[in-house]
Amino acid sequence: MPPFVEAMRPHQWVKNLLVFAPLAFTEKGLLFDGPAWLAAIGAFVAFCLAASSIYLLNDIVDREEDARHPKKRLRPIASGRLPLGLARVQLGVQVVAVFGVAILVASPNRLPFPTWPAAYLALNLAYSFWLKRMVVIDCMCIALGFQLRVMAGAAAIGVKASHWILLCTFFFSLFLAFCKRYEELARQSEATGRTRATMDDYSSVFLNMTIGPLAALSILTYALYTVSPETMATHGTDRLMYTVPFVTYGVFRYLFLVYRKSEGGDPARLLFRDVPLMVSGLLYIGAVLMLLRLWPHAA
Repeated sequence: MPPFVEAMRPHQWVKNLLVFAPLAFTEKGLLFDGPAWLAAIGAFVAFCLAASSIYLLNDIVDREEDARHPKKRLRPIASGRLPLGLARVQLGVQVVAVFGVAILVASPNRLPFPTWPAAYLALNLAYSFWLKRMVVIDCMCIALGFQLRVMAGAAAIGVKASHWILLCTFFFSLFLAFCKRYEELARQSEATGRTRATMDDYSSVFLNMTIGPLAALSILTYALYTVSPETMATHGTDRLMYTVPFVTYGVFRYLFLVYRKSEGGDPARLLFRDVPLMVSGLLYIGAVLMLLRLWPHAA
């Protein structure tokens, strides 16, 4: 890819698919509503641009640390393939585009939709310049960013996100964040210097103690969501519980890749590179669509 496109990290946009979650897991069941999909697509584009702006900003700020990292040194700015001046211009253009797209999303909620990408950008600015240097808080900021995506998707279509889905999103994204730190810690010996401010505070023992419980909480909160009275009343079915095995396999497969294959540093790339993980994700999506569309009524 051209350096300016690579710097946007388009493979990371898969994380923004969370804005579509409220279409299926909401009180109104708008999974097959055309206008709702258009609003969700607008929200997706806005968050893709916002995320790319943050990635670009981080690469500008962290270019010296990235140059010492065994993998990050190949990034466009750290390697010098994208000049610093052009990167700054690109960043300004992307931020303007974020709000240009967000204004087009006619959110039926009281808060105008641009509030949500603005909150996402504010959180990540605080992360980039301050919070990423605080152990544990750095990972919690990542988790809150995922929650904002779900809440923004719900706001775009005028619904309220389920509390269970917000909890599941928080725990699962926190699980991914700590897995990322585990992979970075394992590769610290390959670097030519310290690659992240908090890496001196993390240890494999501590990360093992957090990753296991977070994996369990991710599965548990999703399982409780599928059998909650609220969910059954919303969708008129109790069959979403049959999707729990797909989620369980996905979490355990990811744990296997982290501990046995020394992967997990980039969940977005791993999702498309690991065939079993990708297949389980597709099967999960297919199962949800089938259960809500073909058998929408409880037994």
